[in-house]
Amino acid sequence: MNATSSRPVVGVLALQGDVREHVAALAECGAEAVLVRRAEELAAVDALVLPGGESTAISKLLQVFELLEPVRQRLREGMPAYGSCAGMILLASEVLDTRADAEHLSGIDMTVRRNAFGRQVDSFETDLDFAGLDGPVRAVFIRAPWVERVGPGVEVLARVPDGPFAGRIVAARQGDVVATSFHPEVTGDLRVHRLFVDLVRARG
Repeated sequence: MNATSSRPVVGVLALQGDVREHVAALAECGAEAVLVRRAEELAAVDALVLPGGESTAISKLLQVFELLEPVRQRLREGMPAYGSCAGMILLASEVLDTRADAEHLSGIDMTVRRNAFGRQVDSFETDLDFAGLDGPVRAVFIRAPWVERVGPGVEVLARVPDGPFAGRIVAARQGDVVATSFHPEVTGDLRVHRLFVDLVRARG
């Protein structure tokens, strides 16, 4: 483990989704980004990123690769984690509008609705105020979830500012676990990843 150094080891769950974009963003933020597909690889990281993709497919692959329980255990032990879009769904304690056999990780005490903003053709972008960051974040929503409920220990980091979805929660944090319903890895704005890497580094 390397959390005490200035270059923490951050794994990216590499089963499905936009893995490369997260690896590139983490590397630019000063982390050592590694791919995680096996339990022994998970055991060697200081933190884990769960990328966007298809949440039910990733949950099935977590079981196929025998990673579901190891990830849950690491989260219970306090491992920092960040999930974008599908990663937010996986980190939720409750998921609405999902398949009966889909699994989630309960990393954040929140209820998330899958595909809440609509289908792929309903994808959109907007500027968000994001707690802890200076200036607005350009958020890209692609078949994105939103948060319908947060528990008492959960901090809301961002909400949709206006339009038909005004007020919907799209970023949250509980302890060292962060989730966004949008994809900062595709915009070139590294501030969300830097916030997460700094969080991991501070644990040292």
